[in-house]
Amino acid sequence: MPNLRKALERYLPKINHRRCSMLKEIKLKIVLQNPVEGVLYGLQKGKGSDYDTLQPQPGAGKDLNFEFAVQIKQSASQGISMSGPYVQGLAGSRFIYITIGSYAGQNAAPWSGRLKVPIAEDDFSTAVSEEDAACWSCFVPGSTAEGKPVFATVKAFGGWSKHNLSDCIGT
Repeated sequence: MPNLRKALERYLPKINHRRCSMLKEIKLKIVLQNPVEGVLYGLQKGKGSDYDTLQPQPGAGKDLNFEFAVQIKQSASQGISMSGPYVQGLAGSRFIYITIGSYAGQNAAPWSGRLKVPIAEDDFSTAVSEEDAACWSCFVPGSTAEGKPVFATVKAFGGWSKHNLSDCIGT
């Protein structure tokens, strides 16, 4: 019987019985459009000053892609909630950080800061119950009209859209 329990735990969604919620991992992709040439960008994993920059990429005349996974759960009393090492902020106002310049580990960087990419948890309300292999992507501007990096919260954010997993990951 213990072997059957281990096998079921491996293949069934994780259920948090204390909160009566199901935990599911979903794939996300941020496309940073028109990043500033010569500036390093990365995906922040961790919170506060205790973080790692993953997938560091220099702006070099093309869009940059940042791919990662987050955990999402549906709770009977609290709605959708996201968690994981990339997720920042409080429920209802979550976001992902893209690190820029020295924050991304670039030595003698001309710029230093972070870009907040919002995660409107309601956009993912169907993701918990869906069985198909999908990912979610968004496009965010990497530079201003003056050619400087975009910092703080993305102002012109078009939201997240769902795609087939094969269309999203690794492109």
